[in-house]
Amino acid sequence: MEPGEAGATFPSVTPDSDARRQLLGAAKKYLLDPPAKPAVAPVVPPRLTFAALKEIKMSRSRDRILANLEEMYTEAFRRAKESGDDAQMASLDFAYRREQLYFEILLDVRDAVERRG
Repeated sequence: MEPGEAGATFPSVTPDSDARRQLLGAAKKYLLDPPAKPAVAPVVPPRLTFAALKEIKMSRSRDRILANLEEMYTEAFRRAKESGDDAQMASLDFAYRREQLYFEILLDVRDAVERRG
């Protein structure tokens, strides 16, 4: 008897058909089920608030910051001097004094905030 004829029996489930059934089930789950949402980490982004400033200790000293600035401009000034570029040397001299003034103002503000807190 052929499988399509009346009274025909179908062959028993074989390991191959079980594997196909499992594969089909996995494909349906992957394609049809909505993906699980990843867990969101409870991270608070850093914000520059007064409360944050009170918690953060300023690590660089005034002398270290100004020494780094001086070292950077001294190196650039030396290169300009070696190349004989008087305009660049004058520009660097002005920029150094301006940046030094800006840093000193910012450092004064930082010191005032630290004393206040």
